[in-house]
Formats: sequence, C-alpha cells, structure tokens
Amino acid sequence: MAATMPLAHAAWPEKPIRLVVPYGPGGSSDVIARLIANEMSKTLGQAVIVDNKAGGSGIIAMQEVARAAPDGYNIVLGHVGTLAVNPAMFPKLPYGHEDFAPIALLAKVPMVFAIGAKVPAKTLPEFVALAKAQPGKLNYGSAGNGSAGHLAFEMLKVTANIDVTHVPYKGTGAQLNDLLAGNTDAASAGPPGFISQAKAGKIKIIASGSPQRLGALPAVPTVAELGYPGFDSSQWFGILAPAKTSPEIVARLHDAAIKALSVPTVRARLEEDGSTASPMAPAEFAKFIKAERERWGNVVRKAGLKAE
Repeated sequence: MAATMPLAHAAWPEKPIRLVVPYGPGGSSDVIARLIANEMSKTLGQAVIVDNKAGGSGIIAMQEVARAAPDGYNIVLGHVGTLAVNPAMFPKLPYGHEDFAPIALLAKVPMVFAIGAKVPAKTLPEFVALAKAQPGKLNYGSAGNGSAGHLAFEMLKVTANIDVTHVPYKGTGAQLNDLLAGNTDAASAGPPGFISQAKAGKIKIIASGSPQRLGALPAVPTVAELGYPGFDSSQWFGILAPAKTSPEIVARLHDAAIKALSVPTVRARLEEDGSTASPMAPAEFAKFIKAERERWGNVVRKAGLKAE
C-alpha cells in the first residue's frame, strides 16, 4: 500500500479546489485571493474557486476549513485578523493555530486611512483636531470586529489620543458603501478598496500606515511623518490547509502559490493596489504567524479591545 501513495499524490488534484476567504468581496483579501487563485488554477490543472464567507470576524470561515478533510480541496486565506488578532480578542475560539498547516505567505498590504467626502477635514491633522473637538461623535467603519482595519484605527486612536466610535461591518465592501453614502465618517483598510473611489473624489485618503509612502499613493503622507514616529500598521495574507494535510499536497499548493506570485502581471497588480508580494515557505510562515500573534496581541491589550 505504501508504494501506491506517491501515485495518489501525483494524481492530485482530481477536482476543483475551494479557497475560502473570511471576508466579503471588494477588499484586499478578495483581490489577492482572486489574483492568486487564477494563476494557481493554471499550474494545478484544476479550478481554484474563491468562496467568500464573511461574518463572525472571520471565525465562520476559519472554523469551516479547520474541520474540513485534510485532502487539500478546502484551503483558506489566512489573515492578520483571523490568525493574529482573534486569538487575543476572543477568550475562546473554535479554531487554533494547531488546526492548520501553513502553505505560504502571499502578500503584505499597508493600511490606509480615509474619510468621507463630506467630513470637514482634508488631512490627518485636521481629522485629529476635529475628533478632539467633539469626542465620540465621529465614527469609523471596519470590515469587522478584529479585522485589520479595526486594529489599525484603534492603534491610531491610542497614538493620537482621540475618541472615535467603531462601526463593524461584514466585509470591506459593505464598509465602503456606507463611507461613500456618508453614513460613516472614516475607515481604514488596504488600498485596493479605496484608491479608485479616492481618484473619483468620493472619499479622501489622508494617510497610510506604512513606514514609507506607497508607490500607488506617492502624494499621501504616512502617519509616522505626520507627527507619530514609529507608527506601522500592515495587514498580510497567506494560504493554509487543514492540519494533517499531507506534506506532498502542501508542497504542491505552496509551489503553485509561489509561482503565481512570480507572474509579472500579478506583481504589477499587487503593486498597483499598494500590496507587496511577500512569499514565505511553510515553516517560515508558521514562525511569522507566531510572531504576529505576539505583536498584535500587545496592541489588543493596550487598546483594551474585547470581542463584541
């Protein structure tokens, strides 16, 4: 029987693979997932289908894949929120790091801060002054409780000493719709969901949370250069499979994902959206997740955040 195992793995995949995204369409997670899935399909010879499963701070999607058969046909787009923030915010999660086999880190996406077109401010200093003049009256939307946007804005609140009310949504798309409609005053997310709307004059991007200015937004200053040195807030995305997925299948998925990141059009699209390809091998990705759990856990505790 043992001699037949390599043949079975060589035949894999024999049907489409489902890539579950813990957030709704329209945000960085969706853009990156679809870019990578398209290229992985070409390499693997089977369709890699993106399945958006928003809600529950990403817990619904993570739990579903954690409980799936370890055959490589159900994988998940891991994220700073689901893998590094949730463990600190929720006293008990239906999944843990031991439930997954890391495949590859894909990309890092600096967070940007935007305000609605009707908000009487044009810059981050003006927004901070407005928030201090009316504590608790301004609000900001995020892709969900514990999402990268939630944590980034809470980090800004602590750093700038402002009081702005959090309004969680089920995904970046829903959050952006209300920002455009004027139902919320501000938001933080990855650049992809905001750039086109900012160019159309529908929202104002007032700062990026990256250490350096973004190539996609060269005129937008960083939070750090606006008087808050050391400020750095980025989200990241990677692929994981259920624990006990065979090393051979993990290797096949890893190779397909890394090959996708090497495609010039993929890299160009990532850079256009302010993202940076950041490939990591499974073992390196596992160490990275552990370090990020510690870093963001400190942010959660410092901001006094709790699951809602």
